[in-house]
Amino acid sequence: MESLSEGDRAILNTIFDPLQSLGPSDFSQEVEETTDTFEEDHLEPHVSEIVTKAIICAEAKNFDESFRLFDEALKQAPESPSILNDRAQALRLANRDEEALKDLHLAVELSQGRGRAGTQALCQRGALYRWMEQDDEARKDFVRAAKAGSSFAKSQLITLNPYAAMCNAMLREITSKANCS
Repeated sequence: MESLSEGDRAILNTIFDPLQSLGPSDFSQEVEETTDTFEEDHLEPHVSEIVTKAIICAEAKNFDESFRLFDEALKQAPESPSILNDRAQALRLANRDEEALKDLHLAVELSQGRGRAGTQALCQRGALYRWMEQDDEARKDFVRAAKAGSSFAKSQLITLNPYAAMCNAMLREITSKANCS
C-alpha cells in the first residue's frame, strides 16, 4: 500500500471502515467515541424470570403465552428497554414486524441508544429496516450502534457499502479463479 496515493488510501480505508470519513487520516477524527455510560436496565429477579419464560415460549412458538408474559413484565418495569427489545424479537418471530418496530423505537428512545439495551435495539431495528428494504434507515441505526462499539453494526455497514460489496465480489472471483488453477 506504500505506492498508493493519500486519496486512494482514504478510499480503501472508507470501504473497509465505513465510520471513517473520506479524506486525510487526521480528518477522520469526526467519529465520536461513545464514552458515556448509560444506567443499564437492571431488572428485579422476578421480572427477569418472567422475561426468561416469555422468551422460552416465543422460541417454542407459543406466542399467546409469550406476549402475555411480556405484558406482565412490562407492567412491572414499564420503561425497560431490554424487555421491549426482547419482546420485539418475539414479535419478529411471530411475523409482526410493524409491532416489533414500535417496540424498538420505544426501546431506543428510552435508552437514548446507549448502553447494552440501546445498542441491541439499534442493531435489531437496523436489521429489521434492512429486512423491510429501508437501507437508509438501517444505515443510520448501524452507524449509531457502531459508534457505541458494536462489531455487528460495523459489519452491517460494510455490507451496506456498495464499494465494499464490489471489492468483496472481485476478491471472491480472484480467489475462485486461483483455487481452480
